[in-house]
Amino acid sequence: MPDSLFLGLIVIVFHVVVAPVAVAHALLYKRDYRSALGWIGVSILFPVAGPLLYFFFGVNRLRQRARELQGEEHRQPFFEYGNRAARIPVATGEGKLHYLARSGRNVTMDRLIDGNHAELLCNGDALYPRLIEAINAASDRAWVSSYIFSGEGIGGDIADALEAVADRGVDTRVLVDGFGALYSRRSLQRRLEGTAVKFAQFLPPRVLPPSIHVNLRNHRKIAVIDNATAFFGGLNIDDRHFITRPRVDAPHEDVHFQASGPVLATLAKLFARDWFAVTRERLEVYDDVQAHGDVQMRVIASGPDESLYRLAMTMLGVVSAARHRIRIMTPYFLPHRELTGALQAAAIRGVRVEILLPENSNLRYVDWASRHQLWEFLKWGVEVRLDPPPFAHSKVILVDDDYVMAGSANLDARSLRLNFEVGVEMFDAELAARVHDYFDANWNPARPVTLDEVDRRSLPVRLRDGFFWLFSGYL
Repeated sequence: MPDSLFLGLIVIVFHVVVAPVAVAHALLYKRDYRSALGWIGVSILFPVAGPLLYFFFGVNRLRQRARELQGEEHRQPFFEYGNRAARIPVATGEGKLHYLARSGRNVTMDRLIDGNHAELLCNGDALYPRLIEAINAASDRAWVSSYIFSGEGIGGDIADALEAVADRGVDTRVLVDGFGALYSRRSLQRRLEGTAVKFAQFLPPRVLPPSIHVNLRNHRKIAVIDNATAFFGGLNIDDRHFITRPRVDAPHEDVHFQASGPVLATLAKLFARDWFAVTRERLEVYDDVQAHGDVQMRVIASGPDESLYRLAMTMLGVVSAARHRIRIMTPYFLPHRELTGALQAAAIRGVRVEILLPENSNLRYVDWASRHQLWEFLKWGVEVRLDPPPFAHSKVILVDDDYVMAGSANLDARSLRLNFEVGVEMFDAELAARVHDYFDANWNPARPVTLDEVDRRSLPVRLRDGFFWLFSGYL
């Protein structure tokens, strides 16, 4: 058969069979019409290269891989491993449910957990001494999960504490993200080799056999010590989070929370779920955690598995239900269209909406993409300010006077669609007041951004910002 005829047959087969299959797949499984339309156009206009590009780059394999990680037993809703399975105290009747609590309940099917205490910890100066103190006092378990866990500096100090309690028989485990581990100059894994501390990495990049999951990261930061205390928030374990006495040239400001009470059971179960995903080892988790305060809390696990969009939908719900004010502090601000619309609508309704972003983050291309869409908020009365250094890495949402959401997630597609994240809803006026004070301390000296300033950007700057905005779904 002549080569030209053979090539012609290949083109016909692709055009008649393969391209329609790619078109049908995009119609059935793409969630965004713009993405579906783009891939359909590519598959039709380029009947050979188009379908190949779609099957290699357009098909979302993250959810299937995430399901494989979690295992068959973890494919049921997370609440089966949280409040309901733990049989821990829950909030009173649904008829009295707080108006901001309905969204999280309907999205997660979890009720609020009563009887907790939570304390705001600002930066590593406050967090790390508390964490080391709790580890040193551990008698049964010390479980720590972090995206970045340095093997030197404060990371080395915490590793020493973990090693010491492991030597006296405490069940000590450390889970670090495989890509996050690459941020550390000294490997924590090598630091812990030969110790009694059990160490695991979440999907470390590997050449042979090839395994490079750039978009399937565990970004959660959780520590659970005995039945006594837990920590969650946005801080990694690294010297860059010291602010009062900086240890690096460009420190990162951030917040964490220390909690006690029944919420520990849910956080421990989330750690156990992640540990199982990596090691296939099942951990026993205590359910009999005693009440220790008045803060109602709900843990919202989110990731590219069955929990996809839980955090995003909860945020959308509470923003839409806000009555007086919404305050958002995030290092990376590339919200999806629905949340953008909800924030605009809130401002139109008369709700005061304040968004605090860093003047310069550690990812300049994200800043540029974010600047491109700020006009959409400023035009409708949303207030935006830029926080001067140190780099504000904090991730906090405040709604009205008694609602706080904090955790590991940024307001961008990577956090809300591609990463495994955790957010914690907290309902308590006193705690919210302390977080509002923290927000004010950063908001007041920050520089307001005006619509005129955004409009006066030079053409090269606007083109640059718009170019990076095109990739905001992947930044």
